[in-house]
Amino acid sequence: MANQAPIVIVGTGLSGYSLVRELRKLDKETPVVMVTADDGVSYSKPMLSTGFTKGKDAQGLAQAETEAMAAQLGVEVRTFSTVTGIDTEAHELVLGDQRLGYSKLVLAWGADVIRLGLAGDGQDHVHSINDLMDYRAFRTALEGGQRVAIMGAGLIGCEFANDLRIGGYEVDVIAPDTAVMPSLLPGAAANAVQHELAELGVRFHLGTVVERVDRCERGVRLTLGNGETLDADLVVSAVGLRPRVELARAAGIEVGRGIQVNRALETSAPDVFALGDCAEVDGQVLLYVLPLMACARALAKTLTGERTDVRYGTMPVMIKTPCCPTAVCPPPAGVEGEWVVEQEGSDVKALFNSPSGEVLGFAVTGRFAVEKQALAKEVPPIHQD
Repeated sequence: MANQAPIVIVGTGLSGYSLVRELRKLDKETPVVMVTADDGVSYSKPMLSTGFTKGKDAQGLAQAETEAMAAQLGVEVRTFSTVTGIDTEAHELVLGDQRLGYSKLVLAWGADVIRLGLAGDGQDHVHSINDLMDYRAFRTALEGGQRVAIMGAGLIGCEFANDLRIGGYEVDVIAPDTAVMPSLLPGAAANAVQHELAELGVRFHLGTVVERVDRCERGVRLTLGNGETLDADLVVSAVGLRPRVELARAAGIEVGRGIQVNRALETSAPDVFALGDCAEVDGQVLLYVLPLMACARALAKTLTGERTDVRYGTMPVMIKTPCCPTAVCPPPAGVEGEWVVEQEGSDVKALFNSPSGEVLGFAVTGRFAVEKQALAKEVPPIHQD
């Protein structure tokens, strides 16, 4: 009977739905069950930080309702279903007191937001935005407000800062590093983005952290590590994501920073695969759209009988800060080389050159951002076969 069990995909975010779209191009018949802890509405997570720029609320960012996705893709979608375990020997997914048999299981359940243990009684004013339901709650809470404090100056924090300023909100960004996007951008490019955001009216409090969030008459009062206080109607926590690994670990599946998979996206358990934000593919956790799409295409082939290794090309990351268009292709970790910078104001072209002169990475801002495609052709792909 096991061969009649469906392919089960856990997660209806960009990973899950992208995989099913690719799968259905190759195989219209095999039964597929999608399981999700939320409402299953299709949306593109990277678009959550563009709502005001695009003039769209949560409903506007939704791409298709759950029933429409199920009908369009010929799948069953089980919403508000919480996975409580994986029985790899029995080939069953455990959903509370129910069990769902699978022929193949794909974990595409994403990453959890990192939550800071903050002092104070204002925690209910702190919003982490990790999916469309979170975004809906955030937009509802923001109604009638004017001031937003953002914890974190990484890619998501900067994108939200730009978007909220376009929406007419007062924005304060608080972060422990002395530059924005420190793990992603070289100094010159980071400074350019920060300068243009500041010109737009974003106020930065760098080199410090939020220690307390206390309720006050209107909204909350934040106490920073440097002794400063500032008031806000609500707080957005954008301090990073952590791949969801606990259930996989409990099932005996090997995990590192993410659920460990090889280039065919196979976990250490038979017939169990992982992709997207929860997966550590061949040692790399890449929380971006291009690698996710490459994984979805490869895994669709594997699930339909043609075992396929994912191949990552050169994948620049587009940073959605309209005030300072930016693209970056970080050099591989630990490689030798140095940044060579050409700059005119906030227009930065930074190339990471190896000792032999090969371009191994780049960051471009402002008017140089249009060079991203041409530069991407110069950089060697992440996976070289």
